[in-house]
Amino acid sequence: MNYLSNSIHNALTQLGLTTPQDIAATGVVKVFLLLKELGLTPTKSVLWRLDAFARGVSLSEIDDTRKQQLSGCLKAHLPVAIFPSVAKMQHFMRIALKEAEIAAQQGEVPVGAVVVCQDKVIARAHNTVEKDGVAFHHAELNALTQAAKICGKSRLCDCDLYITLEPCLMCAGAIMHARIRRLIFAVNEPKTGVAGSLNNVFADKTLNHHTAVFSGVCEKQAQNMLKAFFSVRR
Repeated sequence: MNYLSNSIHNALTQLGLTTPQDIAATGVVKVFLLLKELGLTPTKSVLWRLDAFARGVSLSEIDDTRKQQLSGCLKAHLPVAIFPSVAKMQHFMRIALKEAEIAAQQGEVPVGAVVVCQDKVIARAHNTVEKDGVAFHHAELNALTQAAKICGKSRLCDCDLYITLEPCLMCAGAIMHARIRRLIFAVNEPKTGVAGSLNNVFADKTLNHHTAVFSGVCEKQAQNMLKAFFSVRR
């Protein structure tokens, strides 16, 4: 990293990206955007340098053609986010799982959701479709509604949403309209999920807002809860 400044070097260490292999596996454009997410203001020359380091070539080998390719990838890349530690995400997901348990006890599909702001849970909810007789009273919408009332505003730009199940199209739209910063969910929903299963609306560049997505947190627990619920129903 001889041609990377100390501040960039320190930031990469903070991100856990210390070898060419780390940076190549993550993707140089994503690494560049993560540096911005940390509060740095790297110029495109840093992108060229990252690419050279990741590929193990000299900086002079990053020619105009390669620079144009990288610039195009940068323009097309979705915004990225630095997610909390795995331990922290598991902590909040366990709270969402407790909400899912309540839903199951009430005869609802066991899905729970929590809204987190500045490392504090400000809203927690579960499915109440059967109880309320309202088809759209999903855990996510219930939690977002609570959070909006507590915050006194419709846009929750500083908030993260934890859900035990991948959101459907309706809930994904609400998440984006609420300007949720980061979405963390436990298990994929192959029939209705739109955060990577059927499609990924959060990756649609034509939309105005993009929520960063992380999946697989406490996946097994959420999956087992859903299987147990539907095995009884069947």
